[in-house]
Amino acid sequence: MGVAVSGWRLARAVSIRGQLGVVSGTAADAVLARRLQLGDQGGHIRSALDAFPIPEIADRVLDRYFRPEGLRADQSFRSKPVPTVKFSQSLTDLTVLANFVEVHLAKRDQDGWVGINLLEKVQLPTLPALFGAMLAGVDFVLMGAGIPRQIPGVLDSLAALEETKLRLDVAGSPAVESKFATFHPTHYISSDTPELTRPKFLAIVSSNALATHLVKRCTPPVDGLVIEGPTAGGHNAPPRGPLQFDEDRNPIYGPKDDPEIEAIRELGVPFWLAGEYGSREKLHRALELGATGIQVGTPFAFCQESGLAPEIKAQVLDACANGTAHIRTDAGASPTGFPFKVVSLEGSLSEQSVYEARERICDLGYLRQPYLTEKGTIGYRCASEPIEDFIEKGGSAEETENRKCLCNGLLAAVGLGQRRSGVSEPPIVTAGDDLRNIARFLSNGKRTYTADDVLDDILAASDVAPPQEART
Repeated sequence: MGVAVSGWRLARAVSIRGQLGVVSGTAADAVLARRLQLGDQGGHIRSALDAFPIPEIADRVLDRYFRPEGLRADQSFRSKPVPTVKFSQSLTDLTVLANFVEVHLAKRDQDGWVGINLLEKVQLPTLPALFGAMLAGVDFVLMGAGIPRQIPGVLDSLAALEETKLRLDVAGSPAVESKFATFHPTHYISSDTPELTRPKFLAIVSSNALATHLVKRCTPPVDGLVIEGPTAGGHNAPPRGPLQFDEDRNPIYGPKDDPEIEAIRELGVPFWLAGEYGSREKLHRALELGATGIQVGTPFAFCQESGLAPEIKAQVLDACANGTAHIRTDAGASPTGFPFKVVSLEGSLSEQSVYEARERICDLGYLRQPYLTEKGTIGYRCASEPIEDFIEKGGSAEETENRKCLCNGLLAAVGLGQRRSGVSEPPIVTAGDDLRNIARFLSNGKRTYTADDVLDDILAASDVAPPQEART
């Protein structure tokens, strides 16, 4: 769901209906800092910060970032620290607060369930992000884009308020010399803080092998699986076997890329199916296959409650209504090397001319890869940064070809793009192949729809139990 597309408003709307609403925790610190600089319209963030257990930490963040008058259209956002292995205290505070705010607002004054989605590939903010969400009472943690084998143990440790470590993927580092991120939960606990509840953990996977590994090898085991096919939005697993492309330069997926649902079912844990499952018919098909339910992304991404900028939403929905919406799986867009779904959109990074006109800059750093330098220190590189910088850090020019800055592009898609010298960052919009089916919400000339419309469409005449009942 990108950055802040599935925010607290959308998660809340879904949760109130008895389903599991999920907020995105990716880049939540940047989202919080920039929304505060825009004046916190409606005062929602400040009201959530009032509920944070350590008021002086919330006050420091407000003092640094809040601007009651907002910013002019040509003003740049104030920068925030970039994540590194040695996370600064100010960035740790901001990350804890940002994830607390999203979950708190989604859960406030209602008793539905709320989850948070994080990326294994973005490891450095993981510990403070998880703890901030847990302070707000998050019910589920969902994580993919890698092998999140450490997360069940991390959740146990955080819930027990123990010093918590996360082994980091540092390129070139010998296995015997593991590097760790460390987090101290007690810094954020007061005498009034209620006992923390450990959230359930759902791993997002795309293969039987990974599903089996996480169910049988994690200690404690995962609580469930989300089985995501290559038609889902965002990052996709690469095709198995030789990489081949169709006429539109989409990677070609085949039968080997389809998870064997019978084998998944035999693992004995609850599972949800994802990737073009956002319809009533697909829900019933998933239930027939033994799934607990489905994960729905794309239909919610363009509803009124989603965080996408209104002008982007309108442009995409016009294309959906007119039958001209186009999406491709770009094998080279993401600096991670994973294929990434990109919606064709005028003025966005989907246009080659826009991509080429953008000056390469890496000032957010979420997708940077830590690596061991020749001096034995940890450096950071990203295939979307300036090419000469990447090569100097041991990368190759070939790795930089067509790589797009997802960090800046996804923030721009939700109206939080950086402005430099009067020029705004161009957006990048992701969605799944289910985009082609959104027109069903736009009959009779409509150009907007709500989260309730999506839920009504999927759940009509359904005997699906709300997750609170399904869990028991």
